[in-house]
Amino acid sequence: MRKNRRMSFPRQQARTHRFTLGVPRAFHISPDGRRVAFLRGRHGTDTATCLWTMEPGSGRERVVADPRTIGADDEDLPVEERARRERLRETGGGIVSYTVDEPFTRAVFTLSGRLYCADLVGEESAPRELPAQGPVVDPVICPKGDLVAYVSSGAVHVIEINSGRDRILAEPDGPNVTWGLAEFIAAEEMSRYRGMWWAPDGSALLAARVDDSAVTRWSIGDPADPEATAQTMAYPAAGTANAEVRLAVLSAEEEPTAPRWVEWDRERLPYLVRAGWTGGSGGEAAVVFSAQSRDQRTLTLFSADPATGAATELRTETDRVWVEIMPGVPAFTKSGEPVWIGRQDGAGERRVYVGDRVVGPRDFYVRGVVDVDGERVLCSGSPVGRPGEVELWLLDQDSSTRVEFPGASAGGVHTGRLRNDTLVLQRRDMESDGVRTVVVGNTSAQAQRTVTEIASLAERPELPEPRVTFWSSGERGIPTALVLPSWYEQGSARLPVLLDPYGGPHAQRVLRSRSAYLTSQWFADQGFAVLVADGRGTPGIGIDWEQAVHGDLATPVLQDQVAALHDAAERFPFLDLDRVAIRGWSFGGYLAALALLRRPDVFHAAVAGAPVTDWRLYDTHYTERYLGLPQEKGDAYRDSSLLQEPQGPNRPLMLIHGLVDDNVVFAHTQRLSTALLAAGRPHTVLPLSGITHMPSEESTAENLLLLQVDFIRTALGHPETAE
Repeated sequence: MRKNRRMSFPRQQARTHRFTLGVPRAFHISPDGRRVAFLRGRHGTDTATCLWTMEPGSGRERVVADPRTIGADDEDLPVEERARRERLRETGGGIVSYTVDEPFTRAVFTLSGRLYCADLVGEESAPRELPAQGPVVDPVICPKGDLVAYVSSGAVHVIEINSGRDRILAEPDGPNVTWGLAEFIAAEEMSRYRGMWWAPDGSALLAARVDDSAVTRWSIGDPADPEATAQTMAYPAAGTANAEVRLAVLSAEEEPTAPRWVEWDRERLPYLVRAGWTGGSGGEAAVVFSAQSRDQRTLTLFSADPATGAATELRTETDRVWVEIMPGVPAFTKSGEPVWIGRQDGAGERRVYVGDRVVGPRDFYVRGVVDVDGERVLCSGSPVGRPGEVELWLLDQDSSTRVEFPGASAGGVHTGRLRNDTLVLQRRDMESDGVRTVVVGNTSAQAQRTVTEIASLAERPELPEPRVTFWSSGERGIPTALVLPSWYEQGSARLPVLLDPYGGPHAQRVLRSRSAYLTSQWFADQGFAVLVADGRGTPGIGIDWEQAVHGDLATPVLQDQVAALHDAAERFPFLDLDRVAIRGWSFGGYLAALALLRRPDVFHAAVAGAPVTDWRLYDTHYTERYLGLPQEKGDAYRDSSLLQEPQGPNRPLMLIHGLVDDNVVFAHTQRLSTALLAAGRPHTVLPLSGITHMPSEESTAENLLLLQVDFIRTALGHPETAE
């Protein structure tokens, strides 16, 4: 490897948190569309994220709240907040989340468990700390902007911004009860990160009560720190009890009242998926929520009277395999029609519904509803046959319009927000580094629209432009990408192959975004042809493709990696199939170890990071969706496990795992290591002290890449190559 003085890519990637620092995110738009709030660091290595506003007309930006100016370092986080950030995969610091009131006059956020309020209009003023009873977790400002609800020690509080008066609306009535927070399963698997929601008029709060008394307790400790007390957490492993979750309406009026419980058949539909309100003030507001059966074959949308708690079924989705929880729904138009994503008559692909009407293009893989603005729906999805592209479409009952990024060609990966005809649009593509962000005003009037850029302050990678070739592999048309060294001349030498997949549900690697291939390009420039394939189980193609892993998380995903490899070798004769390695993290780590243990005739080395090795140790909602209950589907769990007797010759395997990982616990790697040792199979285990599921500490993240490439080189007998 060439030695030089410039910063190495592994260190730069670690310092920039994978080039996410300095990227604007978490947007809110004012009702008139004239101001946008967002989070962003001051530069590409700034972990003290600030709260900003921008005026799209002039492009003027101002820092509303800077943690360094406030004097709070955000280091002393409450346990609940650390857990919340782990579920969100939030690696940054400073202000990582905030809420705004309906008129966009105030924002609230926490730093080090303390509550702050910032003014978004008028003269610039410093944020002020509110005298809340800390530590404060997940504050939510009410629509009117005069009250803030927050959680402290499992109790829901409301504090008046002007007077500082603090009241408790609900507090734990048992040793394992919390109010106002999402339980582990909701945050980790259902993308529901909140447990309380204000009524539109601010008179009441809908809150979740969670009792995890029945959930199994696990201890997670770090052997490197024997004096530290091990963390005890409620972890609902497959086949075991979940937390009991209820909903109640809490009055925010002066005199406290008893909770008004929202009632539904919680035995039949125990998973609370989404919750909130619809309607306006004057007694018209209704509670809305969706709930799912434990086997996940039924998902029902309810409306409930906040005065009585009586729930009425609005819509039910069923599926013989599972009903996917779709982002952004339920939502409601201004006229009150429900916006939903479902399957027409239980068949075909998912479609967007407004009321009973199907809206949107036909040849379209729906990914989610992004926003609802009046009667218009902003949704995301992919054109059929192009799963690596993510488009945004504006839908109403009369038309469907694809949102175009100003000045850009078709393709790329897009996200956005929409309010009052103002659109915040973000784009990643293969033609440019990082993320581009614009605010488009007057989206419904092409001739009068305005476009204002919000700059990304992220660093540019110290890396050659990714050299990527895309195609569909084999008879199944597996989305595939091959990344070659920037310096390689085809035919000059045969290249060893490194597969770099995730390969499992809910994540794609083959995207039309340059940032998706930075790490793969760095590995390629170490002298490998890097192959990335999205086999069955991954999103972007269709329901049958996703559900092909039902009952078997091992066979289809491994078959598709092998098929993509063989297809690539036919297309590119310079690939050396006598030297093939595979690496991955989380499900990708499981897939890497699976490939080496079951197909040593194809794979000659593997690096498995934080792998699931025994699905009985993973959580209920994820695992049971694919494999069912272990008490009933023991064969499926056995056949998908890595703890079976390895097949064929021994191959070099490196297992990497954080010792305090509370998602895929270290026991997974420990059990596989024990099984390999019992079988007389040499292997390498790299335990990471103090590290959770996704390593973000700078030196650890940097050296992990260096250690992996050295291990793979040695395992394949591959000489060092110029960087």
